[in-house]
Amino acid sequence: MTAEDTHKVAELLKGQKFGFLTTTSPEGKLTSRPMALQEVEFDGDLWFITERSSDWLGHIAQSPQVNVGVGSGGTWVSLSGHASIVDDVAKKKDLWNSGVEAWLPQGPEDPSVVLVKVHGDSAEYWDSPGNRLATAFSFIKFRATGDKPDTGEKKVVDL
Repeated sequence: MTAEDTHKVAELLKGQKFGFLTTTSPEGKLTSRPMALQEVEFDGDLWFITERSSDWLGHIAQSPQVNVGVGSGGTWVSLSGHASIVDDVAKKKDLWNSGVEAWLPQGPEDPSVVLVKVHGDSAEYWDSPGNRLATAFSFIKFRATGDKPDTGEKKVVDL
């Protein structure tokens, strides 16, 4: 891992609001749910806030290996790592915002609210040039000319 690689992943995650957090159920099935990404400077860790009663927290207790998928426009990030349940009131207060308040009005000091920390082991990203329109145009160009579409930059980063 280089600081440049981590910086690139941080750049791609910056401004993203939601991700799909995938866990493994006790039956061995992969299950995903949309989760709000907490706005912190990415250092290899992602943070989520949820209710302690969420069924899927048992998945993490049994099998902490998780994946978080994020994407919009021409940018996609798939981050694999290990999740842990964190009960830290100061950190909850630090991450608290009006979006969280809408879902969890009981506040950060309530014991029913917990943090989920995903410590990233690796990230794979795809960063297409331009936006959706540019990506669509490159595929239309391929159909017309046979020139392979410009898929942009793709890389696997160890975190």
